Amino acid sequence: MSSEAFTIKGIRHGLLISLRGGGWDNFLTEFDHRLETSPSFFQGARVSLDVGSLELTEDDLRTARDLLQQRDVVLHAVISTRQGTEAAAQSLGLVIDLGLDRRPLPERPSEPTELKLSDAVLWQGTLRSGQSIRHMGHVIIVGDVNPGAEVLAGGHILIWGRLRGTVHAGVTGDESAMVCALDMSPTQLRIAGHITRSPEDRRREPTPEVAAVRDGQIVAMPWK
Repeated sequence: MSSEAFTIKGIRHGLLISLRGGGWDNFLTEFDHRLETSPSFFQGARVSLDVGSLELTEDDLRTARDLLQQRDVVLHAVISTRQGTEAAAQSLGLVIDLGLDRRPLPERPSEPTELKLSDAVLWQGTLRSGQSIRHMGHVIIVGDVNPGAEVLAGGHILIWGRLRGTVHAGVTGDESAMVCALDMSPTQLRIAGHITRSPEDRRREPTPEVAAVRDGQIVAMPWK
């Protein structure tokens, strides 16, 4: 699948999907494939589409909205530089302004800007119950992840603090992804398709650990 159709990044409104060329139909096809291969990453998310200069109709946007609804994803906003597209979005009750830079996106950037798994997002502070971070690259958290909080990443998850919430690394199926924390007692920990929890009677001094897939199961090792 081409990596040029769109990029994904987390914003305070949810997920921002930015089209990168190839046309609307191509985007729908590739995005549907991404939804199918990474369902847990998108499930329950709120999505904003930055469609740049594409002229889209109400039917076009309704197709995207229905596609997302089938995967338990909410279409929140459509960002466009075309008045016709904005009017179509408003007719469906969608937000058209997130306070973002709305200059047209280049069809093919001179330097690669597509999201890679080497890209990382940094969160500073405690991630509290009800809060979530979703990022297709690595996630670095300087702070604690409390029970009821959720982190989903396409790559590694590094927590410079206590892990008490739910984390899922390698959501696209990458079994080489790892979860690292200074104190690891997650409500639930997943790497690719593997899942584990902390033992309920686990009593020990906090110690930095790395969780990784070894021989088909998740194991914890000292984080040195």
